Amino acid sequence: MPVSLFDIRVPAVLLRIDRNPFHHGTLGAVRSLGRAGVEVHVVADSTGSPVSRSRFVRQMHPPPPPGSSARDIAVALRRVAARIARPAVLIPMDDASAVAVGRTRADLAPAYLLPDTPTALPERVADKSELADLCAALDVPHPSTLVPDSPAQAASAAWRLGPPVVAKWSRPWLVPTGTGLRSTVVLRSAQEARELYARSAEAGSPLLLQAFLPPGPELDWFFHGYADRTGSVRGGGPGVKLQAWPRGAGLTAVGRWTPNPRVQALAERLTTELGYRGILDLDFRRCATTGRYHLLDFNPRPGAQFRLFADGAGLDVVRAQHLDLTHRPLPDPAPLPDREFVVENYAPLSALRPSAAGRELAWHAADDRGPGRALWPLWTRHVSGRVRDRLRGPDTAAAPPPHPHVVHQAPAPPPGVSGLTDVSGLSDVSGLPGDEKASSC
Repeated sequence: MPVSLFDIRVPAVLLRIDRNPFHHGTLGAVRSLGRAGVEVHVVADSTGSPVSRSRFVRQMHPPPPPGSSARDIAVALRRVAARIARPAVLIPMDDASAVAVGRTRADLAPAYLLPDTPTALPERVADKSELADLCAALDVPHPSTLVPDSPAQAASAAWRLGPPVVAKWSRPWLVPTGTGLRSTVVLRSAQEARELYARSAEAGSPLLLQAFLPPGPELDWFFHGYADRTGSVRGGGPGVKLQAWPRGAGLTAVGRWTPNPRVQALAERLTTELGYRGILDLDFRRCATTGRYHLLDFNPRPGAQFRLFADGAGLDVVRAQHLDLTHRPLPDPAPLPDREFVVENYAPLSALRPSAAGRELAWHAADDRGPGRALWPLWTRHVSGRVRDRLRGPDTAAAPPPHPHVVHQAPAPPPGVSGLTDVSGLSDVSGLPGDEKASSC
């Protein structure tokens, strides 16, 4: 893509609230915009992060402290804007950032260029309970989801939907670090559901229990895109997860750009009916029995593997947003099917394998060697610290394990379900026998 297409007078500000030092999506955005000649500022914690070593970072800015309100985040962003001294394109890189920017859009608009999406919409789609409601209203397939309001109901719902059953906190960006709580876990026991519900106040949002859709080859799909001012979705496409970390339930370690008209149509219908504008990252799981694609997550920001969809014209979602908000034309799509994206620290052997259709690595790049060189010593120290924490035992661990916790199944079901809130279109489940299971496929 010619650099002349971009208005390089307009810088970009990337905002990330979470403290993950190995967020390769942030590095992808830094490189994508920096290579186009855009001045890139990053508001994120740089401690132990390879991102800060990129030659395309103009300046790292300290993020708001953990637990900051949306108003405090807006104050921090206005402070950064004052230092830059000209309007900038603002791109949230995690859900907490996207929600905060959505809430304070009116306060930020004078200093930042932002997509014209409804103010409350980023928060609605990021909230797992709200998303289930939206899917039911729009007739979009979604796993059967129940919201218990007591420990006993949590135990009953776990047996009604499974086991196993997926447990999610409605607003995962509120889950505090250092507590051992995870945003999503797979449970195989009603007792574990009861115990997890008891930590609802600690998690900061309601617990949801969701029917488990088994993983398998070519069942996990995602869609990335940018909905421009007209509502057209540009700069992305559908992809399939080839390897995950952890296996079967985690982030994309290896992904492939794979045309899929059904996923494409679902994504475009969602953005149209919701009036969504901006970058989106959708996660789907296909039911192996029925072939239906169930929407699992709607993330109102770039996905970590968004660079998979850098097309033959050089367009990706962050470049699409910068071009659109600076009123520059977007090039025609030039898809590159079968292109792959590999995260080296999670799939090192795949990073060495040749790919006829092309491959992009998350950390290593010939024109930006600093992050790749910094990755391995930092990653080694990170993994060594996790191992030491586990050897000391759960009571002294400094951080939760890097994968969903799977617990053992209880031998007997609890009593039937009563009084549960159904947020995904299920019929009333009151009084059903304990051995009658819901099927979301």
